[in-house]
Amino acid sequence: MTPKSFFKFFAIAETVTWSLLILGMILKYVTHTTEVGVRIGGGIHGFVFICFVIAVIGVGTSQQWSKRRIAIGLGSAIIPYATIPFERSVEKTGSLEGDWGLGRDGRTPQGWFEELTAWCIRSPWSAIGLGLIFVILVFSGLLLAGPPGEWGK
Repeated sequence: MTPKSFFKFFAIAETVTWSLLILGMILKYVTHTTEVGVRIGGGIHGFVFICFVIAVIGVGTSQQWSKRRIAIGLGSAIIPYATIPFERSVEKTGSLEGDWGLGRDGRTPQGWFEELTAWCIRSPWSAIGLGLIFVILVFSGLLLAGPPGEWGK
């Protein structure tokens, strides 16, 4: 899988899950019919949001994006449907072209974070397993904490 296809997958997934969440919010707050859409759409969106953040940081690190570009990528996940224009902008600049910069035939990692990113790219199945465990733990913690308005109650 190339950086381009990997990043595009998560940018599109983030947009789809925004649609699920917005539909759930319409059902809850506009039509007052059910809260299930927010629970399901919100849960899926939260999970994909975390995956997109990991994708931005991983691809950005491997492909040597500037800190500013990584920050804009992270910010694009907060605004509904902004991940697609961001993905198109980095594609247009060629920032997703080629193979992984920290892949097997790529550059030598500099520092612990690039070492970790390189390991993830070079050992994808192990990284996916550990990544899923990490995302599930973070996601479970967020679910246990509940909505921010209910913290401390």
